[in-house]
Amino acid sequence: MKTAALIPAYQEERHVADVVRRTLGKADRVLVVDDGSRDGTAERAREAGAEVMSNRGNLGKGASLAVGLDALFADGIDAVVCLDADGQHDPEEIPDFIAAAENADLVIGNRMADVKDMPFARLLTNRVTSWILGRLAGVKVPDAQCGFRLIRSAAWRAANVRTRNFEFEGETIVNVGRKGFRIASVPVKTIYGDEVSKINPWRDTIRFFRMIWRLWREG
Repeated sequence: MKTAALIPAYQEERHVADVVRRTLGKADRVLVVDDGSRDGTAERAREAGAEVMSNRGNLGKGASLAVGLDALFADGIDAVVCLDADGQHDPEEIPDFIAAAENADLVIGNRMADVKDMPFARLLTNRVTSWILGRLAGVKVPDAQCGFRLIRSAAWRAANVRTRNFEFEGETIVNVGRKGFRIASVPVKTIYGDEVSKINPWRDTIRFFRMIWRLWREG
């Protein structure tokens, strides 16, 4: 199985090089998609050894993931591990995703075994959205908000994900589940450092529930 690591990045010049260096060797390729950063994100990623693609402007996390997934799967990659550029995900855990992919098409990180460092508001939001998305997908999803995940080529091609912002990852779960693909979870660490969330609480919440309403109607 040919594998790649995909790292969407926006304004992450402080962290991306370290994430890239720790990811190298864990997959056959490492691709960073720079989402129109105005700092040195692309340069730091390239210097650290990653392949780099750059969006024309800030298109959103989902758009960056879609661009990278399309490019990697078109180039013969069988499975892609997606992880964030801010250091919240430990690249040492990538082999766990690849091992789980032997029996699954979408593998999602699960931080719920260790939530003592997770802010209460984030934990509550995660519980609620995981329940909603799991019901729509027809499968239990312990940690639907975790961006550390692996997807195989056939599942991505069938998913037909339409959203292009932070709700992209939730729609992927629902569409993959509804298409009958296998979804699994692997335990991962809960890591919080000096990263600053790029989620806009009002705008992205509205986008999420618009997506949920559409998926429920399409049912």
